[in-house]
Amino acid sequence: MADITPITMPKWGLTMTEGKVLGWLKGEGETFGAGEELLEIETSKITNAFEAGEPGILRRIVATPGTTLPIGGLMAVAAPENVPDAEIDAFIAGYAAPELETTAAEESVATAPRDIEAGGKRIRVLDLSDGPGVPVMFVHGFGADLNAWMFNQPALAESRRALAFDLPGHGGSTKTLDQAVDAASFAADLDRLLQALGIERLHLVGHSMGGAIALAFAAWQPARVASLTLIAPAGLGPEINRDFIDGFTRAQRRREMQEVLALLVHDPALVSRQMVEDVLRYKRLDGVAAALEALAAAWFPNGSQRENQAAAIPALKMPVQIIWGGDDRIIPAAHGRAFAGDLPVHIIEQTGHLPHMEKSGDVNRLIGRFLDQLP
Repeated sequence: MADITPITMPKWGLTMTEGKVLGWLKGEGETFGAGEELLEIETSKITNAFEAGEPGILRRIVATPGTTLPIGGLMAVAAPENVPDAEIDAFIAGYAAPELETTAAEESVATAPRDIEAGGKRIRVLDLSDGPGVPVMFVHGFGADLNAWMFNQPALAESRRALAFDLPGHGGSTKTLDQAVDAASFAADLDRLLQALGIERLHLVGHSMGGAIALAFAAWQPARVASLTLIAPAGLGPEINRDFIDGFTRAQRRREMQEVLALLVHDPALVSRQMVEDVLRYKRLDGVAAALEALAAAWFPNGSQRENQAAAIPALKMPVQIIWGGDDRIIPAAHGRAFAGDLPVHIIEQTGHLPHMEKSGDVNRLIGRFLDQLP
C-alpha cells in the first residue's frame, strides 16, 4: 500500500491536542496540487485551512464535517486512480494513529517555552530548531503572545532556527512594564533578549505593534537585522480602529470579547470559542489589565497612533517586505500600499488583520521565498 497516503490531523502550536473538521474544500475523486487547501480545521485559536504537502487524488474522506480527531487521526486518504477501492478500505480499516504518548514527553521538553532573564525581566521564549544560517525572530502584537505564530514558526523552523517570545506585559513574560512603553523601549527589551540568547544577527518578522517594534529595532541596529518582514504593522500612519483598542482593553464578558475579536478577521466565524476564553483568562491575570491600559494610552491615544515610523523605512539598508490583509479593519492596508513602489508589498485579499493566521500558507510562502532569495 505504498501508493496510499494518509491525510492526518496536523499539530499546530504547542497546546493543540485535537482539531475539528469544519468542511472539505475538495471532494472525493478530485485532484489537488501541493499547497492547495483541502479542508478547514478549527483549532483552539482560529480556524485554519489544511494545505496538501504534495499533489494527489483525494480518494476517500474519512472524517466528515463536525468530526473531532486527535493529532495524527485519519482525516482522508489520497491515492492514484489505479489503486483499487478494496485496498483503500483495507488501509482505512487497519490504520492506527501514531502512538503520540511514547514521544510526547520528549517532544514537550524539546518544544516547550522557557523563561529567560534579560535585563532583569522574565521573558518567555519558544526556540524551535537549531537549523543553519541566520535565525528568524517573530514579534507579536498588542494583547497577543507567542502562540500567535503557531501556524508560522514551525513552518519556518523546518529550514532554520525560528524563535518567538512574549513581549513584557503579555503571555508568560513579566507583566510589569517600564515607565516608557514605546517602540524604542520594547526594541531595547528585544536587544537584551538577544544578548541573553547569544544571537548577533537575525531576520525579524513583526505583526501590528510587533511590526512597529521590529522596525524600531531595525532602524536602531541595522547591521544586526538581515531582513525585515512587517505584517500589518502599526506606526505607518495615524488611523487605527479605536473600537477595537478600547474594546479589547475593557471587555470582560464572553460576548463582548467575541465581538471585539471578530474585528480582527475577514470572516468572524474563524474566531473559536476557545480563543475567546483564552483571551479572557489572560486578561484576568495579575498585572495584565494595567499593562494593557498603559499600552493603549501610550500607543493609541485618542483613537489614533502616536508614533509614525513611515519615514524610517526608505532609509533602511536591509531587505524589507510588507504583508497586509486587504480587508484589515484594525489598521488600513493603505498604510502598506503607500510603499508599493519602493519595496515588495503583498496585499492578501479577503483577509483581515491576522494574515499570518487567516492565510498562514500564503504568508509562510512569502516569508520563505523572501528569506531564500537573500545571500
